[in-house]
Amino acid sequence: MRTIRRLIYREVVASVVFVAAGFLALFFFFDLVDQLPNVGKGPAGAAYTMGQALGHVVLMMPNHLYELLPIAVLIGTIFVMARLAHSSEYTILRTSGLGPWRALRTLLGLGLIFTLLTFATGDYLAPVSDRTAQLLKARYEGRISIGQTGAWLKEKQAFHTFTVNVNALSPEGDMRGVRIFEADARGFLVSLTQAPRGRFSNDGSWTLMDAERSEFTKQGDLAKVERIKLPSLRWPTEISPEMVSVALLKPDRMGTIDLFQYIQHLEANGQTSQRYEIEFWRKVFYPLSCMVMVVLALPFAYLHFRAGGITSYVFGGVLIGISFFLLNNVFGYIGNLQNWWPWLTAASPGLIYSVFSLAAFGWLVLRR
Repeated sequence: MRTIRRLIYREVVASVVFVAAGFLALFFFFDLVDQLPNVGKGPAGAAYTMGQALGHVVLMMPNHLYELLPIAVLIGTIFVMARLAHSSEYTILRTSGLGPWRALRTLLGLGLIFTLLTFATGDYLAPVSDRTAQLLKARYEGRISIGQTGAWLKEKQAFHTFTVNVNALSPEGDMRGVRIFEADARGFLVSLTQAPRGRFSNDGSWTLMDAERSEFTKQGDLAKVERIKLPSLRWPTEISPEMVSVALLKPDRMGTIDLFQYIQHLEANGQTSQRYEIEFWRKVFYPLSCMVMVVLALPFAYLHFRAGGITSYVFGGVLIGISFFLLNNVFGYIGNLQNWWPWLTAASPGLIYSVFSLAAFGWLVLRR
């Protein structure tokens, strides 16, 4: 059985690598075309070059690899199983003692390897490469930001609540366009602090440069606004640089630990965390889809092929993989809108395809 296992593993791994390389080459081309309009733009002497564009595109590949690995595992495994069945090699393996349950255990072992690889890519390699890519692109844009308003965070201190807006981060890690709204226990606005620049201090506080603080007080029926301009202002806070950078990144490109810590921060400050909880559970369940895909590919080894019949089955595998990718994204949006349980939203696509794969295994493999 060790020889059979080595044969199947070698063939499947080679096919998966080939499929993944093909998809990555396609995404590399699309990303490069998307970056070409930015080449030559930027401040004088620091314009965005073709080399920087290529570097940015290369740094985006780990994130694409994380998204494509389950699909590549499905297509590669289907191709190997169908080819073995078409050439009658799988029939020989069955007569040599490779029963359905033993074949299932063999593929599950291979699926576990791909699961660990997917988890490592999405949790360690992709977040680091994505942040590096953003820093590289920020050198010509001058900032790292999302949308028009940047990141919004919230923190409770004693009897006051602070709502913080950071418009962007500079390539050096400093904050740009900082606004801090302070509200009392009744929810009334007490002060507004604005600063064009801010820095993270070593003691956990923020140092706001050229700050302008507006304090709102009420004396009887009269409202009073007092403005103070300061060259620098120290603001004590527990909002770390990691939380700010996390808020400026897309949730699907964050690590599992970063997501968990950010969810705890949001819940502690009474903010909704539905979107981040869904992404957290997707990070947990998405790598396991590799095991679902190898089970879904096993019944293809028990089909009867005519001449040239492999192509249609491989194309079917491509459609199944694309449908899984789309269903995974659709469930994320629907779960966020309908306020579904985050873990169920993230696990539903894998559960649906698990039922399909086990049903196909039971019907084609065990009954027939």
